[in-house]
Amino acid sequence: QVQLVESGGGSVQAGNSLRLSCASSEDIHSYLMGWFRQAPGKEREWVGNIGADGRATIAESAKGRFTISRDNFKRSLWLQMNSLVPDDTAMYYCALSRRYYTAGALQSTDFDSWGQGTQVTVSS
Repeated sequence: QVQLVESGGGSVQAGNSLRLSCASSEDIHSYLMGWFRQAPGKEREWVGNIGADGRATIAESAKGRFTISRDNFKRSLWLQMNSLVPDDTAMYYCALSRRYYTAGALQSTDFDSWGQGTQVTVSS
């Protein structure tokens, strides 16, 4: 079972940036990778994907502010978050899907492996 480990979360003021990282224990070059987030009392929310072809799709709530990138050689995934707002406060998770090479918006059930999450808190 692949291990995914997120890092880079923290507490920031609105308007600032954070860059989340996700490191995989296994080769990811053939797999689609994604980011999700979950705020207290809310369902897990899709943030975006990046396919094995490097094509990224971002949720409307994050479009223009968040960017997803990957480096297959480093087995790593990143989520660059700019212009953060309090509504971005959540636990952020990276995920791997063995079922898709590339895709648009997906659901959490489309993913096979998950990290433990990293907390992002944005204060006003």
